[in-house]
Amino acid sequence: MEATLVPIDFRLDLRSTLSDLQGWFRTDGWWSPMRTPEGTATLHLRRGDRGVEARSYGAGTDWALSSVASLIGVHDSPANFVTDHPLVAELHRRHPGLRMGRTGRVFDALVVAILTQKVTGKEAHRSLQQLRYRFSDSAPGPEPTLRLPPDADRLANSTYYDLHPLGIEKRRADTLLRAARMAEEIDRLATVPSTEARAWLERLPGIGVWTSAETVTVSHGDSDAVSVGDFHLKNVVAWHLTGRPRGTDEEMMDLLEEFRPNRGRVVRLLETLGHAPAFGSRLPIRNFAGF
Repeated sequence: MEATLVPIDFRLDLRSTLSDLQGWFRTDGWWSPMRTPEGTATLHLRRGDRGVEARSYGAGTDWALSSVASLIGVHDSPANFVTDHPLVAELHRRHPGLRMGRTGRVFDALVVAILTQKVTGKEAHRSLQQLRYRFSDSAPGPEPTLRLPPDADRLANSTYYDLHPLGIEKRRADTLLRAARMAEEIDRLATVPSTEARAWLERLPGIGVWTSAETVTVSHGDSDAVSVGDFHLKNVVAWHLTGRPRGTDEEMMDLLEEFRPNRGRVVRLLETLGHAPAFGSRLPIRNFAGF
């Protein structure tokens, strides 16, 4: 185990910043198992009096500790975002510690995005959990229940028939297997701007604008990426910005245009208000393993 302290001189809401970055909050802080270029690691972060206290376990400890500043959004500049929109300006004032953190791990982010395509959050969570047990190992460190992200090599050597019992239908399975066989190339996208990374990813069959946006929001901390095609997001934006209970993707992007290059940040701020209105159609929860 190795430890470090990352001093901070800005407002930081650790929970809202890390909530989407592939980890879990427990009573003692945030835990994130990861596969790094130097090996596997488990990172533990918590807020201390002098900054963010970080501990890491495993062969990838040095890489994991070096990623802490990016995870907590040191690179982000929310203070540079200025708007005269009354609601958005008020939300930005209320949440000065919400920052756009980034993991630098593109393949891991893409796996989650692929599994979340066109299914409910519960379905995606269930499949990801099973994928971690079928194609991964226990994470290093003192938390025996934590599992590493799925191993790309094991996935690349599997077939659709290995994934179907995990509740992953053929369309997502084929996309996932293709990505696993290109995992090294995909992870190298962490070194290019998010717009280039998205363009590269969208050339792969089964990966569109929604999946690429979900990926770079996590891997690159892209403050402008918007998940066009999301089942609920267009309605969330329309409701909070216009009062209309329903909207389209086109209307959503028109409403968000004035906030470029912080459209993704504005979506995060609007989501703090909740996913109202709480009525309308919902995607059914299915179990593809039984089909």
